Amino acid sequence: MSAEAPPLEGVRVVDLTRLLPGPLATRHLAEWGATVIKVEGPLEAGQGDGARELWRTDADRAAGAPSRMFTALNAAKQLVQIDLREAAGRDELLALVRDADLLVEGFRPGVMARLGLGLDALHAANPRLVVGAISGYGQHGPWSQRAGHDINYIAMAGVLGQIATPEGELAVPNFQIGDLLGGAQAAVSGLLAALLAAQRSGRGRFVDVSMTHEVRRHHVLARVALETTGRVPEPGRDLLSGGAPCYGVYRCADGRWLAVGALEAKFWHALCESIGRPEWAAQHWSRGLVPGSDASMALRAALAAVFATRPMAAWAAHFDAVDACVTPVLRLDELDRHPLFA
Repeated sequence: MSAEAPPLEGVRVVDLTRLLPGPLATRHLAEWGATVIKVEGPLEAGQGDGARELWRTDADRAAGAPSRMFTALNAAKQLVQIDLREAAGRDELLALVRDADLLVEGFRPGVMARLGLGLDALHAANPRLVVGAISGYGQHGPWSQRAGHDINYIAMAGVLGQIATPEGELAVPNFQIGDLLGGAQAAVSGLLAALLAAQRSGRGRFVDVSMTHEVRRHHVLARVALETTGRVPEPGRDLLSGGAPCYGVYRCADGRWLAVGALEAKFWHALCESIGRPEWAAQHWSRGLVPGSDASMALRAALAAVFATRPMAAWAAHFDAVDACVTPVLRLDELDRHPLFA
């Protein structure tokens, strides 16, 4: 029996994006079978993707190779150099567009139009083309021309303010929520939906991906809490931010951490039974224990004292046999050795 063809086999993508959000989005399309043509400006003129230099090592330079970041994001793509500032370069891009299904760009709003490659010009070359534009704050509006990075997008979307301790100390996540969720994943979703519509109608579409707006759109539960209670969820004291003993992180005897996600009463009951504290099972948010209350925080402290008595590996082994949604907090260098990822 022959293997099935990848779902996007035959789809052609012109990728004008740089750095992380757009290149990751088009990498996903390539992983699903699309042919992705990544367009950079002339490298000798310094018009290449800036990711070529990010985390580039001396060994990379000695070998004449780009950074590992660039390779990870773009290895599956066809790489071409086109100077879009020149008429010949614009003609070359339009020639690629005529046979393409998708074009993705991540320039500041208005740049494509100033290059003579705005939506009208692209659709004149290919009326079925889906064009996606990824930007920090959207193509229109008072912030459209502002520069920004991931930390700015999640700050403006109300997410960064929620990643905090009970004392209000903010933590900068080493996971680019704005770039990866608001940019890459939102772009993939929008592009595929628009591609389906274009294939049905024969008419292309424009997909405007504002990373800040997309993060805000996905910030569902905290907004529900605000609408329900009339207050902004208090960091470290809400149901999902550490205010409930059944959901949070706990330090072990060796300084490592456990992640406890016993959000449903049955999992909390299993946890309490397994650590020899069955009397705690009735103290759960679903049975009246108010997250963030003095009683809730006192029970959280008592559970923390229990977890502090043994090293993380011992607790991880213990909960391998307990269906309670308790896992170790793994380091990046441990992932490949864990059975989950073997």
